[in-house]
Amino acid sequence: MEDLLKVKAKIKEFTAECGHSKSLELLELLPTGKMLRSKLILKIAGVNEESIKLCAVVEMIHAASLLHDDVIDDALTRRGKPSINAMYDNKTSIMFGDILYSIAFTKLTFMNPKIAYNISNAVTLLSIGEMIDVDLGKSFNTNYDLYLDMIYKKTGSLIEASAASAAILAGLDESKYAIYGRNLGIAFQMVDDILDITADEATLGKPAMADFKEGKVTIPYLKLYNELDDSGKEKLKSIFKKELNSEESVWLKNSFYSTNTLKSSIELTKQLGFEAIEAIKDENNPSLIDIMQQMCDREF
Repeated sequence: MEDLLKVKAKIKEFTAECGHSKSLELLELLPTGKMLRSKLILKIAGVNEESIKLCAVVEMIHAASLLHDDVIDDALTRRGKPSINAMYDNKTSIMFGDILYSIAFTKLTFMNPKIAYNISNAVTLLSIGEMIDVDLGKSFNTNYDLYLDMIYKKTGSLIEASAASAAILAGLDESKYAIYGRNLGIAFQMVDDILDITADEATLGKPAMADFKEGKVTIPYLKLYNELDDSGKEKLKSIFKKELNSEESVWLKNSFYSTNTLKSSIELTKQLGFEAIEAIKDENNPSLIDIMQQMCDREF
């Protein structure tokens, strides 16, 4: 916890350097998440000045992407608290996101060129993933590969780059940690997609089963679609992007459990976790195994 406070202090320091008081004001309003990317970097590279700087850069990039994401999704809450676009407006959220991106990229210019490339390239992939996500939301997507590509780019790429960059800082095998980070990122998003269905609003910090209403056909819905008969497929497509009534909500939940698609989705996240642990099994870093196991063994 103390190490994460150092990361938060560094983010505040970087933001203060730009000499814009409103940015500091907005920074204080950003809800803090689990800081998974920072935990990952510090477990790989240890706690030192360079790793704290890398954590700050990555967290600022992640925060910027969420500020833009809230505008794209018309989200009024973030982690159970009002989002910046809800408290101010969309323009403020977008511009503050741009400021955080810009500060992060400025700090990257002082880092190892390979690390700077890894993180910058991940931001390109992240942005492409956002665009793919928006495009997929226009119609009911039944293509698993498209979904997987989108969540890798949108979520997995920055976690992959964080792990690989931390390995470079520590003089470790970058490729092994990239595999671990990639799988962790994809599994992390899949777990989030499953919890959208199984968890309640208090746990999620947003309405339960909101993804489908927003136009997101996530892994449980993809698996469910493939298990349903033709009439079931048509019914599922007919309630896409709708406010569900009680009958539709009950039908959907019963369908998930009768087809075991939630269970098979959870098993998929565990398989990704196993592959990630295999990649770093000889690296003598049990903390990374714990991170993956804790995520994949969550209560659904």
